[in-house]
Amino acid sequence: VQLVEFGGGLVQAGDSLKISCAASGDPSFSTISMSWFRQVPGEEREFVAGISWKTSTYYPNSVKGRFAITRDNAKTTGYLQMNSLKPEDTAVYYCATGSRFNNIPTRPDEVRYWGQGTTVTVSS
Repeated sequence: VQLVEFGGGLVQAGDSLKISCAASGDPSFSTISMSWFRQVPGEEREFVAGISWKTSTYYPNSVKGRFAITRDNAKTTGYLQMNSLKPEDTAVYYCATGSRFNNIPTRPDEVRYWGQGTTVTVSS
């Protein structure tokens, strides 16, 4: 399975940005949960959003109400809509998937596949 992220960039505080993750090589995309993590240099990779194969969603308090994760199984693509961005949201964002029919991966050790990452920079 290959995951490729798109859409990172430089935005100002308060702006919105939508990043995408295209999955290929897995005909069972609709049966796997997808998550987004982020990482800044020197820190651990942090879970920011997840959507299960049943389309339930989960967010940590740090982004709840600002970020929204969705998926399009027909396009085997996941999305992360980020609103009201803050400078502290600056990071490399990674999409990730778990195993079939499993829960949303919320820890790096629960992830089966990673994308290469896309950089989001929020200026103040």
